[in-house]
Amino acid sequence: MLPPVNLRPSFNITRAGHVRLTVADLAESRNFYVNALGLVVSDEDERTCYLRGLAEACHHSLVLELDEEGAGTCRRIGFRVSFDEDLDLAYAWFRDRGLPAEWVDAPYQGRTLHVSDPIGTPLELCAHMETRPRLHIDFQQYKGAHAQRLDHYQIFAPDAYELCAFYSELGFRNSEYLEHGDKLLSAFMYRKGTCLDLAIVENSGPALHHFAYIVSESRDIFTACDWAGILGYGEGVERGPGRHGPGGMLFAYLRDPDGHRVEVFNSHYQTIDTEVEPVRWDAASLSTNVRWGLPALEKWYFEASPFVGAPQIPPAEQPNPMSLERFLLEQPLP
Repeated sequence: MLPPVNLRPSFNITRAGHVRLTVADLAESRNFYVNALGLVVSDEDERTCYLRGLAEACHHSLVLELDEEGAGTCRRIGFRVSFDEDLDLAYAWFRDRGLPAEWVDAPYQGRTLHVSDPIGTPLELCAHMETRPRLHIDFQQYKGAHAQRLDHYQIFAPDAYELCAFYSELGFRNSEYLEHGDKLLSAFMYRKGTCLDLAIVENSGPALHHFAYIVSESRDIFTACDWAGILGYGEGVERGPGRHGPGGMLFAYLRDPDGHRVEVFNSHYQTIDTEVEPVRWDAASLSTNVRWGLPALEKWYFEASPFVGAPQIPPAEQPNPMSLERFLLEQPLP
């Protein structure tokens, strides 16, 4: 069911690092992420805002870029590598496979490499960033949900197995996966020793379904929802609070002012040891939506932030998830 994993890849990706989003109103988006989620501003100017979680020492994990005409898109998702020489190895690795690879200048980062995976997902690799003091015990700085650190991304891909095989060659391992019969529907992949850095879900892609921040306590998830309501973003509380099937984490999904989806959740389990087998979930016999509660709205399964310059490819077979709308239609009449 799962492709083999290269446990000694050509270069070493260590974790999900940062995401770059386009927004229509920088002040409005800043308000959402600072006052509802609780991120802190590292630096900003009239067109860009760099944010990080309270427990993060590296300069940014979220970059908001003003783009009045192209707002609502994702420019790139970023991964960290161990050393500068990993960037040189990555450059050669992507070029040898006919995939884009170019050096760029990125503020507050060291050497930075832009590459793309086989379906066109734009990636940004770097080994170093400027640092700022961690603020996780500066409780006077706490706002909103007190988001601590960026954890993972979920992307859509037209063929989950093929893209899973690509990232497996880069050393990504699976903590869990969702299948139906002999078909892989979703892969939950990681590099940093918890259960997720990159989730791949079969759907029209590439597209960014969501990015996720860890919070310290379960009550912070409710706090994110409360502050979203207080600040006028209550309709953007799209799903949850709930508990995932895979992973078992408590969660809530919120949409920011431009429609980007961000998850707040409370924990992960450890996956460092190589002898631990991935957990298999059967889509036909077990609801993987939530451990309790109703399914998500249909838009949660299909709406996502497009990547700049990356045409979306539909899957061979369109997904047919159990949405809230479908669930209600299939209920027997009293």
